Amino acid sequence: MEIPNEIFQEIIEGKTKLLVPKKSITDKVPPKKPAFFNPKAKLNRDFSIIAYSAFLNKFEGPKIFLEGLAGIGARGLRVANELEIEKIMINDLNPSALKMAEYSANLNELKNIEYSEKEVCRFLSEYSQKGRRGSIIDIDPFGSPAAFFDCGIRATMHGGILSTAATDLQVLNGLFQNACKRKYGGVPVRTEYGNEIAIRLILGCLRVVAARLGVEIIPIFVESEMHYYRTYVKVLNRPDQQENIGYILHCKHCGHRKIVLEQEQECELCKLKISSAGPLWIGKIFDREFIQDMLLEIPNLAVDKVCEKTLSKCLAESEMPGTYFTLDEIASKMKASPPKLENAILNLQKNNFQASVTAFSPTGFRTNANIDEIIKIFETIQ
Repeated sequence: MEIPNEIFQEIIEGKTKLLVPKKSITDKVPPKKPAFFNPKAKLNRDFSIIAYSAFLNKFEGPKIFLEGLAGIGARGLRVANELEIEKIMINDLNPSALKMAEYSANLNELKNIEYSEKEVCRFLSEYSQKGRRGSIIDIDPFGSPAAFFDCGIRATMHGGILSTAATDLQVLNGLFQNACKRKYGGVPVRTEYGNEIAIRLILGCLRVVAARLGVEIIPIFVESEMHYYRTYVKVLNRPDQQENIGYILHCKHCGHRKIVLEQEQECELCKLKISSAGPLWIGKIFDREFIQDMLLEIPNLAVDKVCEKTLSKCLAESEMPGTYFTLDEIASKMKASPPKLENAILNLQKNNFQASVTAFSPTGFRTNANIDEIIKIFETIQ
């Protein structure tokens, strides 16, 4: 296969050589032709490599990776080259992208990859029968992943991982309420912790689809970045008996928030009308043991240093209450400058409250104290 040098260039990401369109490196917005590659998603792919490595280490079944919307195959090629995996299927509707993936596979001398040029649900439906399913299913679309939840779940074997990304952030963060309700079955509230509400809406939608199929999902890791949200869930072929769909109530007057199974009309602190986000996922979003396994994998992999810092925060918050506060949010209520994050957390703990950092925001913290209790404690720090 001849590759013209003026259009393409070779790069190394992680430990893997990739052939990419030159313009995807030089242009502000990577072009879709001849094939799409986003260099800014490297961190996202790094987290995938860590998560899949941690998963494969403990997974006893066949190690099969199915990538539904592969582009030039950057993620799948890295999985093939950097992890121990038996079989990889890379699928994309763009034949140019698949040719580039094949070229990159040859650069890395990879033999365990097959290529498919199909619409993603048609591709995944070929792997939906028992004995053919994948242990890791990866779906990375433009916009919403909701259309692929059904075929993604069906193609994931018992105990496998389904990982999907969402880039329709405006919809999930509350700019288009009706579109969010249509796609995800719930509505957001615009708050300082909108990225967590968004991820819980995605998980809530996934859970509803899974329940319809008689399948349980268990979130093990989620990621919130500037341009995307990504969720990693374990799929188990058994009905879900847990009460894990509900609402986040948020008072726009006093800032109080809580997670509930049923909607309420007024804020329990200030007694004014309360806003309601959902229905959405109200269970845990991090699996503590899985995050520990991810941290243990980092020394064996070529990933960004940021990954370890982020995962350490995920570990700290893995057993904490849902929803977080930000220092700026509390400072504006107090009409005073905020304390340092470490001091804020330390003082909450000294007053017998749970408190931790959060990976969702550099100035965010989780606690079981309500907003009045937080302000009271922060006033003593000033």
